[in-house]
Amino acid sequence: MTDGLPLLSLLFLTLPAGALLAWVWPRPEAARVIALAFALLDLVIALAVVAVFDPARPDFQFVERQAWIPSLNIHYAVGVDGLSVLFLPAAVLLFIGVILASWNSVHTLPRLYYSLLMLLETATLGVFLALDTMLFFLFWELTLVPLYFLVSLWGVGANRRHAATKYTLVMLTGGVALLFGILLLAFGAADATGGGPLVFDLPTLLTLTLPTGTQYAVFLLLLVGFGVKVPLFPLHTWLPLIAIEGPASVAALLTGMKLGAYGLIRYAVPLAPTAAQELHWLLAALGVVAILYGAAAALAQTNLRRMLAYASLSHVGLVVLGIASFNLQGLQGAVLQLLNFTIAAGGLFLLAAHLHHRTGSTDIANLGGAARTMPWLASFFLLYGLAGMGLPGTSGFPAELLILLSTFERHAGAGLAALVGMVVGAAYFLNLYRRAFFGPATRPEVLQAEDLRPRELWLALAFALLIIAFGLWPAPLLDLMRPAAEAWLARLG
Repeated sequence: MTDGLPLLSLLFLTLPAGALLAWVWPRPEAARVIALAFALLDLVIALAVVAVFDPARPDFQFVERQAWIPSLNIHYAVGVDGLSVLFLPAAVLLFIGVILASWNSVHTLPRLYYSLLMLLETATLGVFLALDTMLFFLFWELTLVPLYFLVSLWGVGANRRHAATKYTLVMLTGGVALLFGILLLAFGAADATGGGPLVFDLPTLLTLTLPTGTQYAVFLLLLVGFGVKVPLFPLHTWLPLIAIEGPASVAALLTGMKLGAYGLIRYAVPLAPTAAQELHWLLAALGVVAILYGAAAALAQTNLRRMLAYASLSHVGLVVLGIASFNLQGLQGAVLQLLNFTIAAGGLFLLAAHLHHRTGSTDIANLGGAARTMPWLASFFLLYGLAGMGLPGTSGFPAELLILLSTFERHAGAGLAALVGMVVGAAYFLNLYRRAFFGPATRPEVLQAEDLRPRELWLALAFALLIIAFGLWPAPLLDLMRPAAEAWLARLG
């Protein structure tokens, strides 16, 4: 059963075909061109979905549903609503950035590298599209396979295999909690419907009210399952390790695409609303700890990539605070902040990848005076960093403003802690930026470095325009997500 054209299936099921084509193409160097072509095709389809999307409807649209495992009542079911549709073009745009950042730096096994990237894009889009909890879990776990090989084979650090193994094991552990939560939901929903079949269908689950005890168990299991990927303190230790040991372009995907935070919004809170509201203090506390710990840790770093990893931990704490406020402004701010992550935080790591490729390092001590030879890169790095700080006129400002206002309404103390974290955030970014891009240039690699190439420049400009456009005029995004956000809040009673 399909609600209209199967645009969503076309969006991500064309990518495995691209991966196969890149794998069998006679010339290995053509793999990057094939990956870029399929990513651009995906961007067109994603923009078409957004263009046709009806923002007045709070329900799921473009729904496609087919029986997958009939005996267990599991379906291939995909769809989008106002809380997920904007992530489609944002995610595809970030993957395009990763492809371009890898254009001249991947010389070993290019077929495998770009094929894995396309498979990772498939799984990532599937996470945003799945309307069956078991299908969601499948896509969630499938992201681990390409990421393991991308980090272990093309990482830049001596401990890249250790980093890949640690990341995979941590995510598999979180996946166990996630699977238990999904199964508990299915059995609980079956009992709530009078002993019928197991229920994995997300729209159906959203219409049911489970017993409070079941909700507590489901919420805590999902919080652990998603928390490892948010990441929440103290489940974050894989992130700075991946940032240093893995390819910077791949780290852009892990910092820019906060799939764990999306999981909290889509599954953990609305499927266990009573438990979520009674445990609001736990969410707020986790958010505050992430903000303060991430900011303090970032302030002590001497490497741009590690600093960006801890900054990402601090910023995602704001998202958790927005979710914990359980009001319209907080939810809209959380979704806006996640979109801002994709462009600003992802863009910063892509620029760090360009910087590492040109100079061989992202250590502050080795980058003095980089703005002299790479003015475009330095300028965009500053703009993206200001967006991460929430400077007025950038996309980070409306997101952080909405989150702070909603937090002060529900958790005044947490709001004050968030303000402190934001001040520290400005300090660590501006301090490291000054030391990395200004001052005397001493290393020959910096003095001879090439600035952004035309294709890199155009992509950086596209990111910059989105940051400024949505910073100055966020109303279209807020209007698009409002009906779905109000339906989300209605679920909480």
